[in-house]
Amino acid sequence: MRIKIPYLITVIISILLLYIGHRIVSFDLNLFQNFTQEHARATVQSVIGRELQGEDLEPFDEFDDFFSAMMGEVIVFEAEIRSGIRKGETVVAEQNISSFLLSPQREVRNGDSVLLISFGETWFFNGYIRTNQLLVLGSIFTICIIIFGGKKGFNTLLSLSLTCAAIFLVFIPSILSGFNIYLMAGLVCIYTVIMTLLIVIGLHEKALAACIGCISGIVITGLVAVIMNYSLHLTGIVDEHSRFLANLPLANPINLRAIIFAGIIIGATGAIMDVAMSISSALWELKEKGGVISVDTLFRSGINIGRDILGSMANTLILAYIGSALSVVLIISVYSNSLMELLNTEMIVVEILQALAGIFGILLAMPLTAFFCALLYTKKTL
Repeated sequence: MRIKIPYLITVIISILLLYIGHRIVSFDLNLFQNFTQEHARATVQSVIGRELQGEDLEPFDEFDDFFSAMMGEVIVFEAEIRSGIRKGETVVAEQNISSFLLSPQREVRNGDSVLLISFGETWFFNGYIRTNQLLVLGSIFTICIIIFGGKKGFNTLLSLSLTCAAIFLVFIPSILSGFNIYLMAGLVCIYTVIMTLLIVIGLHEKALAACIGCISGIVITGLVAVIMNYSLHLTGIVDEHSRFLANLPLANPINLRAIIFAGIIIGATGAIMDVAMSISSALWELKEKGGVISVDTLFRSGINIGRDILGSMANTLILAYIGSALSVVLIISVYSNSLMELLNTEMIVVEILQALAGIFGILLAMPLTAFFCALLYTKKTL
């Protein structure tokens, strides 16, 4: 008989592992919080007035336009704080509006929900509250998933939530705490694969075959990433954020090459799992509806299904990585007169490496998933 693990136990174990992992990696975590600054949600009550910024500057004739752009305006407004220990208080805050910025903020209006930050006794506008709109969109997304997916849809949302928790509660703190990034990235990916398959499918031949294919694909993706990381002489400095990470005052400086590795395998895990689950589910349906099927026939069917998936999935990876770096690609393209120079830019090299390593993982996951599906589906379960 097939061994069954109660659904609730699977969820509890998944959450417990997250809790234990978070406690371990965040034991000595220091997030460099600045307790002299205070953030607060607030609602704009009224705009008091405006004044010219930098009126005391003495512009030179040849820099008149530059100084005019730099000066801008300061919008002074009253806002009622809606969160924190100051909830209910009305404070005076400032919003800087400067044409020097390429995309200046819209001027605050009565009723706007804003985020304020304090420097000493002075409050400043720090952006509009956007989480409310995101919550509405997220609620619509949740309702649609549950309506169309039913129990499977709910399980999908649950596994997605646990995956995000694994990234933000375990993996990110582990990096800042000085844990081995290579090891932690691998553990988080393996946890995500096993947890997702057990919650969405359960302890089933489909889940086992897909799990073997996924983990194999992740391993080959990681190997390709490590080998190419060193053979391409990557530094890990791909943008300004990398420079900030390199300069963080940590006891164990962050290995930027390892960050590239982690980004590659985490980014590829979803695509690899999608391919493995698609092949596993398709072959199970074929076995259930087709009666007695030989190992060879089932394996060949899995390969054919995988070939059809490969084309679209390769495009998915390439387009996803290009889309994520589109602004940088445009800037480099404008200021580069050489295609060779463009293709040798580390930012572009890393994006190409991410896509190619992910495709290698898919290529290995396809036959292995098909092979183990053929073995497991054609034998009686003990």
